[in-house]
Amino acid sequence: MQGKQIFSRLILILAVGCTMMAVGAGSAWSADLRTSKAAGLIGEQPNGYLGVVGAAPADVQELVRDINQKRKAVYQDIATKNGTPLQAVEQMAGKKTIKKTAQGQFIRTESGEWIKK
Repeated sequence: MQGKQIFSRLILILAVGCTMMAVGAGSAWSADLRTSKAAGLIGEQPNGYLGVVGAAPADVQELVRDINQKRKAVYQDIATKNGTPLQAVEQMAGKKTIKKTAQGQFIRTESGEWIKK
């Protein structure tokens, strides 16, 4: 049984990783995402979603909403296909995106504080 759980977890990790690359790469908003992250306007959160760091213009807030909606749809699809709770997929994606966040960009801690990586 434990081997099956490990295999399922590995499949889930790979699926989340591939999905995050697909959601962020080559899309119309990927340049805006990079620019907004570099400017310190948005950051990655442990729940797998982007967050607005402090006050941000309306277009940045809309960007965050749009990307988060797309991420949630992908996470839900992964969760459904793997018989895994959505929250587990979100948390795994959060760990992965925080790990991939560039130095000097913002990440949110478990306690809710925004810090520069």
